[in-house]
Amino acid sequence: MKRKKVKRKILFIALIYFSIGLILLENVGKTVYDIYTKSKEKKNFETELTTLKEKEEELKATVAKLQDPDYVARYAREKYLYSKDGEIIIRIPE
Repeated sequence: MKRKKVKRKILFIALIYFSIGLILLENVGKTVYDIYTKSKEKKNFETELTTLKEKEEELKATVAKLQDPDYVARYAREKYLYSKDGEIIIRIPE
């Protein structure tokens, strides 16, 4: 009778340790998955940041060009078909 109680206690303790091990394993798995997900997200954000920095440089260059009145006049003539007095605009298809 005493042996059965000892075996039950040992089995009960083993089940508790096994349950705790499963819970810890699940938490570790979730943490690893979260780290993997965040890593992929970081790579995407870094790519987007690079693209946005390139776009910012292009926009800064455009702003600098727009400070030049000759560039603005030429741009307006090309883009909106404005002409000087006596000037004829002929558009050649690309």
